[in-house]
Amino acid sequence: MTHWLRVALVVSLVGVGACAGRSDPWTPLFDGRSLEGWTVKIRGSDVGEDPYGTFRVEDGLLTVGYDAYDAFGERFGHLFYVEPYANYQLRVVYRFVGSQATDGPEWAFKNSGVMVHAQSPESMLPDQDFPISIEAQFLGGNGTDDRPTANLCTPGTHVEMAGVLIEGHCVSSTSKTIHDDSWVTVDLFVRGHSSIVHVVDGDTVLAYEHPVVGGGVVSGFDPAAKQDGTALAQGYIALQSESHPIQFREVLIRPLPPSGE
Repeated sequence: MTHWLRVALVVSLVGVGACAGRSDPWTPLFDGRSLEGWTVKIRGSDVGEDPYGTFRVEDGLLTVGYDAYDAFGERFGHLFYVEPYANYQLRVVYRFVGSQATDGPEWAFKNSGVMVHAQSPESMLPDQDFPISIEAQFLGGNGTDDRPTANLCTPGTHVEMAGVLIEGHCVSSTSKTIHDDSWVTVDLFVRGHSSIVHVVDGDTVLAYEHPVVGGGVVSGFDPAAKQDGTALAQGYIALQSESHPIQFREVLIRPLPPSGE
């Protein structure tokens, strides 16, 4: 583990520990029955259109599947919750299932995630691939290689770690690799522009601070939506569709006080 990550984790653990005794109730964003409260945006389609039924509910699980696709065709998708949030703990319980869609990118094998501080789906252009956002990337193992989960990726954004601006697109967490299809619980402790902490099955695996708009790895966007240097203090939550089927058992949220309270 590098020095800056050790420092960031020590600082973040203090904040997470302070929340351990909180009794604020969880609010389910996914009700287990429908996609009420969610809006889909698939690359190549208008907001609200999901022509291939990518996002649906099956047996009480929020499921991302590609049964109706002849080929994936880089039709990256995102399912946005209707409200923006700033200070909160988000819990996502997921598992990868099945086989990757035909012609899905090699890097997208057992690859998905949840976006936070994202732009609204209405502000995305039809051919935009990813929302400008902070991504907690979910990875599953291939049976051989190390593939930690709850990593950080930054489409159209930058963050700092221990005071250092990180301009690379993805930063790996310290989580173990999960090779099978077991359920994984990821908690994100999000405090506006101050800090974001990733926790996997109870273990803190990544921390960073001061997210801002900037950088690349996002295309087809409206330039008015990407004002580099703008601090990201709130935004939308979105679940990803990147060509490998995935299921979500729980998507829960509860408020946190802003940093310093």
